[in-house]
Amino acid sequence: MKTLYIIRHAKSSWDDPGLDDYDRPLNERGKRDAPRMGKRLKEREIYASLMISSPAKRAFSTAKRIAKTLGYAEGGIKTEKKLYHAGEEQILSVVKKLDDKFDVVMLYGHNPGLTEFVNAFMADNDLVIDNIPTAGIVAFEINVDHWKDSAWKKGKLVFFDFPKNKED
Repeated sequence: MKTLYIIRHAKSSWDDPGLDDYDRPLNERGKRDAPRMGKRLKEREIYASLMISSPAKRAFSTAKRIAKTLGYAEGGIKTEKKLYHAGEEQILSVVKKLDDKFDVVMLYGHNPGLTEFVNAFMADNDLVIDNIPTAGIVAFEINVDHWKDSAWKKGKLVFFDFPKNKED
């Protein structure tokens, strides 16, 4: 059994219109929401054996803030260029290449690819997530021994949470 957490980066800043998209930082709300969502994971006693993030500043900053809340070493966060504005097929290819020694993986990235991936990956055909909001988390259990066996419709939804889902 493998567990996959799909996490959209927290709210980013648009204060500097000349800044390259890749370099956009988190805004104040994003800086608050990321550790808040980390706290929710911690309350559920969820910890990652691997965190892998898009290298874009806003995604990596989100990963660092959640990692800190969970006691996961910042230096242990891996980056994967393929996750920057990845489509659903690219995200699946990253998942399939994960090392089997990691059973619980948190993957940080961007919309619309993450929402498209989640809907294609989810085993429940009757459920559709219209949008993963910023700092949103979708948790899946995957009944496989090897990540390479991950496929469309294999993910059993465990939960979907996001900052405005409830106030802490």
